[in-house]
Amino acid sequence: MTRIAFISEHASPLALLGGIDNGGQNVYVAELSMQLVRKGYHIDIYTRRDSASAPEVVEWKPGVRIIHVTAGPAEYIPKEQLLQYMQEFTFQMLFFMSRHELYYELIHAHFFMSALVASNIKKTTGIPYVVTFHALGLVRQLHQKQQDGFPPERTIIEKHIIDDANLIVAECPQDKEDLLDHYYADPDKIVIVPCGFNPKEFYPIEKEEARDHLKLSRKEKIILQLGRMVPRKGVDNVIRALGEVNKQKSRIKLLVVGGEADSPDPASTPEIGRLQQVARESGVYDQVIFTGRKGRALLKYYYAAADVFISTPWYEPFGITPLEAMACGTPVIGSNVGGIKYSVVDEYTGFLVPPNDPPALADKINLLLTDAELHRTMCKNAIKHVRHYFTWNKIAASMHQVYHQVLTDVQKPAKVPVMQRAADHTTLLNLLNLLPGFKSSVV
Repeated sequence: MTRIAFISEHASPLALLGGIDNGGQNVYVAELSMQLVRKGYHIDIYTRRDSASAPEVVEWKPGVRIIHVTAGPAEYIPKEQLLQYMQEFTFQMLFFMSRHELYYELIHAHFFMSALVASNIKKTTGIPYVVTFHALGLVRQLHQKQQDGFPPERTIIEKHIIDDANLIVAECPQDKEDLLDHYYADPDKIVIVPCGFNPKEFYPIEKEEARDHLKLSRKEKIILQLGRMVPRKGVDNVIRALGEVNKQKSRIKLLVVGGEADSPDPASTPEIGRLQQVARESGVYDQVIFTGRKGRALLKYYYAAADVFISTPWYEPFGITPLEAMACGTPVIGSNVGGIKYSVVDEYTGFLVPPNDPPALADKINLLLTDAELHRTMCKNAIKHVRHYFTWNKIAASMHQVYHQVLTDVQKPAKVPVMQRAADHTTLLNLLNLLPGFKSSVV
């Protein structure tokens, strides 16, 4: 059995989804790890301890453990403020590996801070690593501008990682183009492996059954927006488009699923308050229903209950929710950006529209809600498309090939405890003892 480590410093499989920092990366790490176990891997997922009550090791699924690394205060910290704790994360991860005499054939880092940890561990132990960035700092800056809260060092670190990693996993062709155009990455070091969906979790359900389950009207047309409540997701664009649709068709509701709490409270999710104001200004306040965060087991009912799923972010490294919606047989109207223009086939499984263009979005909503035959065809096409290309089983098979390529290309270090390869035990412990609170927290 091949033992590999995942590092996902801020996105744990155990986190509740829908919050500001919990979304596609959490799903990616969780689903990919479970599928890789079926291909002979044992996975340890290292993530930052964000609660004092979190146990050090969680035996999460057969063959998958989650290891909580103490790095900074044991509380929620926005990911934009976590870089300062990555040195401590590195040392604590090395110390855990040493205590348990763990050896990993390979590390798969998720996000740039996890990759920084993997890079330092590679220097210390010789263990190779691959990286999935999930988002790139320079691309974020282009869209977020002064609202980008990450420290400027992010881009420097990303450029180092692009040179240092054994392979870079791009999630879609646009992701690869961004790596080439903005970071001058070596094209031979980039492989494209997309995100996926779990067909046991997301599958077609009769619309009436789904609506009855959610206590929704069978008579109204329903548009669905589901995901994290942050400005770049473009939910305001959907609300404004609803104002355009309203001129031509009545009895339409927009469901907005997501947020920091189970209830749609602007106090806990300020973005909801902003969107409610957009709905008032657009004259559709009574047509927009904010549901708050919903448990993952309910999501398939929301997807199946909707006539149309919409995802029109400013930019999107990939976007898993369109896959889940299509898996449930719901056509998708998405922004012609990033991974969405890769997963949604225009005029076949839905439509692609420019971001921030409510009239263009409204036109496509009108078309799908008024042309019953087109809607039925796109429902069938959507299911067929994602089942053929985007199941997590297929994604894991592709990732297995990535790992095999790396392990074939590199000269494997000898399988000895990590401390013996890291200069010596005393030297590393001296480094560890420089960390605040280390002596008091480690026995």
